[in-house]
Amino acid sequence: MQGEKPEFLTVGAGAEAREIAWRLLDGAKDRPALVWLGGYRSDMKGTKAVELESFARDRGLACLRLDYSGHGESGGEFRDGTISRWLEEALAVIRHAGFERLILVGSSMGGWIALRAVQELRKTGLPKVEGMVLIAPAPDFTMDLIEPSLGEAERQSLQEKGYFEEHSEYAPEPNIFTARLMDDGRANRVMTGIIETGCPVHILQGMQDPDVPWRHAMKLIEHLPADDVVISLVKDGDHRLSRPEDLALMRRALDALPHG
Repeated sequence: MQGEKPEFLTVGAGAEAREIAWRLLDGAKDRPALVWLGGYRSDMKGTKAVELESFARDRGLACLRLDYSGHGESGGEFRDGTISRWLEEALAVIRHAGFERLILVGSSMGGWIALRAVQELRKTGLPKVEGMVLIAPAPDFTMDLIEPSLGEAERQSLQEKGYFEEHSEYAPEPNIFTARLMDDGRANRVMTGIIETGCPVHILQGMQDPDVPWRHAMKLIEHLPADDVVISLVKDGDHRLSRPEDLALMRRALDALPHG
């Protein structure tokens, strides 16, 4: 249940060690588990994450949620976070959980983490990713969405302070983007060629999204030529896609994936 305390997994060693919080809803062992990968500064208690667990409970599926370091109930400093670091944590929790079959559900930056995770998991073949739902996916956002919009003040702050701040529409505190995050983003780019997930992909994208334009989702599709890809464009949808009708759409997308 939502009120239960999370479990923790230590990821990294020495000065890099951090305690990663995760929650698991048990479900059928012979069916794929749902894995929630949240967005930048979001956590596993968010509306969509909780709805995913509710869906899993209704369908008898297992559901794994986690908080990246510096997020939610996990340890570690947010400013130390990078795509590589958060990917390492997600993969560590996924492997620790021991499932053989997965459906990855990634929101915003979590869509980028999901795409990188499937690349890494395909190298060993287990666990096998059998489907993906990407909600307002933001792969390569540091290069494609942030860098082109930086002004002189932000560039100077990055160079002199190692970070810059940006007003957040979703929290009272500003968003912080570090030079470390920006540099690491280049090493994790996925939209540089063909992305092979080996599974069906359903993308949900709001057309009124001010953070991740719907054209970014269309660009992603161009890099998924080998996969069965469905995109649902929500004409009046924003970045969160957390309204009741948006959550119902997420449920339908999940139901359309094979999870028998």
